[in-house]
Amino acid sequence: MKKKVQILFMISIIFVGGFTAGTLFAKNSANYESAKMVKTAEQSTKKPFQKNFPELSEAPSKVLIGYVQDYRDPDAIDYSKLTHVIFSFVHPEKDGSLSFNGEAASSNLRRMVSNAQKHDAKAFLAVGGWFHINGGESYEYFKSAIESLSSREKLVKELVSVAERENLDGIDVDFEHPRSKKDAQYLAAFINDLSNKLHAANKELSVAVHSKIHSVTGTVTDFVVYDPSMFKQVDFVNIMAYDGQWDGGYNAANLSPFPFTKKIVNYWSYLFDAHSISRDKLVLGVPLYGQPENPAIKQVSYEAIINNRNPEYAVKDKISMNGTTYYYNGEETMEKKTKLALTNRFGGMMIWEVGLDAKGPYSLSGAIAQALDNAKTKPEKYYSVKSSD
Repeated sequence: MKKKVQILFMISIIFVGGFTAGTLFAKNSANYESAKMVKTAEQSTKKPFQKNFPELSEAPSKVLIGYVQDYRDPDAIDYSKLTHVIFSFVHPEKDGSLSFNGEAASSNLRRMVSNAQKHDAKAFLAVGGWFHINGGESYEYFKSAIESLSSREKLVKELVSVAERENLDGIDVDFEHPRSKKDAQYLAAFINDLSNKLHAANKELSVAVHSKIHSVTGTVTDFVVYDPSMFKQVDFVNIMAYDGQWDGGYNAANLSPFPFTKKIVNYWSYLFDAHSISRDKLVLGVPLYGQPENPAIKQVSYEAIINNRNPEYAVKDKISMNGTTYYYNGEETMEKKTKLALTNRFGGMMIWEVGLDAKGPYSLSGAIAQALDNAKTKPEKYYSVKSSD
């Protein structure tokens, strides 16, 4: 009996101990699971999700500016690839008045403006140029017009008036070229006054500039002088990155080769950065003509090169035609130059001049426009982590 009681007592102890241990284990397990749930809840407040695409679906649009000479048939120009077309030229007189090259030029301007509007291209009028309607260089006429306050004010008034009268989108200033600090100051004052008037009328202003690089030495030339402050007042700076054939003695091969252009791009990029001016104002100019080895022979249009020879010359930069060697920029070089401009964050390309271009599939303006279009970027999907609080 005593032994039976002892056995029952031991069983009771084991049962109670097991029950107690089970209770403690269950309690600890509940606490552990609770802790896990708290931790999981803390982490779940941040959930990965796909964000909407940014609004900027493309890179900023680039300009393709084409000059058109005043004697061209406006109906023969292809406006479809251009963002801006610039009628060249109206001529400044020493007293600040303006002169067109006869009634035919005035009529061509109006037809060009009408055609540009049909193709959503902006129409500008260029004042200046190398030659003056009265003969000789335009330099003395332009200089006289902007060096005195009265004639400068008159020239500004005349240009704003013609812009409004002819329904233009802007004016292009082509003073070739300021040759001293005083010239540069006069030009800057003129640009400032004209900019204020045009922008107040919701019109644009561009300026054509010398390349500033010697095609032979590769150094910066001091023949042309600019006041950099004026570039802040304009919408576009059209760099005439050609005509290097005249540097250091005539050499047609120096017309506008790619290495020469690369130095020009580097110079203007550095200048604009140094003066905290946005590079997207810079527009790289290219030639659409062939330069003959013999300076006594006239230049030829790119259209003549393609039409008179095998179209394969579209991708070359040098040909022999009628016993003369001509240097020019073919399609491959134009594409390289466009890529160079875009890589350096330029605002686009400029053509001198559209009337020299070939028609159809060999058009250089078409090749440049395609290169500009190919440079547009598309957005990529991206993810982020955002709190749900």
